[in-house]
Amino acid sequence: MRDFPAGRFAVWATAWLSGRSSYDEALDALLGETAHRVTGLPGTDEAVPLGWALTALRGEGERRFRLVLPVPGDVRGLPRVPGLAPLALESGQAAVGERLALVPEEIGPEAIAWTVFPLADPPPPAPEGNLRAAAGALDLAIRDAARALADLDLARWHPEVPALLAGLAKPSRLTGLPPDHDPVALAVLARAQRLAQVLDLAMADAPGAAVTHAQAAARDDALRPLAQAVREATVTAYNAVPR
Repeated sequence: MRDFPAGRFAVWATAWLSGRSSYDEALDALLGETAHRVTGLPGTDEAVPLGWALTALRGEGERRFRLVLPVPGDVRGLPRVPGLAPLALESGQAAVGERLALVPEEIGPEAIAWTVFPLADPPPPAPEGNLRAAAGALDLAIRDAARALADLDLARWHPEVPALLAGLAKPSRLTGLPPDHDPVALAVLARAQRLAQVLDLAMADAPGAAVTHAQAAARDDALRPLAQAVREATVTAYNAVPR
């Protein structure tokens, strides 16, 4: 399953800033077994540990961060700051607050480099996604993509696909998020992650198969709505804040 460091940062930074988590708990959850270095933090001239950045958030007036998953042609949620959009598109993710935006870059299996972009003005409020609407959109996208998945004969080339699809109806337990994170959000995120795995398999050429440009284009068109639903569900699930 794909990891979203920006999502974890948004969730845990928000939990700490809102008093739902201690600093140590948030930092431990963010660090894990990975080395983190942060550049561009206001008041610093060189890379600093992630803990420094977490400490600085309150001094910068931050209250909440949101995950943004930009793709070419859709960078909604990214403030207009020079250099931010290209880096966020390359990374595929960003954590956006009111004063700072952070973009992670995996530079190895156990190291992440973060780039901070100060924001001159707070970005306009991002529209809040609805968890149940996101879950419904996933259901519709799965139904519409079912024929395409069958036509691609994924079960033949990728035997793990049936188990992934069957697992959509089973409850999944996600770890690494605050204990008070919305249970509906956790369920939506678990489904989105399973579907992301199916999409990764569907978008990969079958071993030994010759896929023509037309076939690849038809496949991409058929699966694009599902990919969009997965992306939006992932963002909504990460950005859900307990009421």
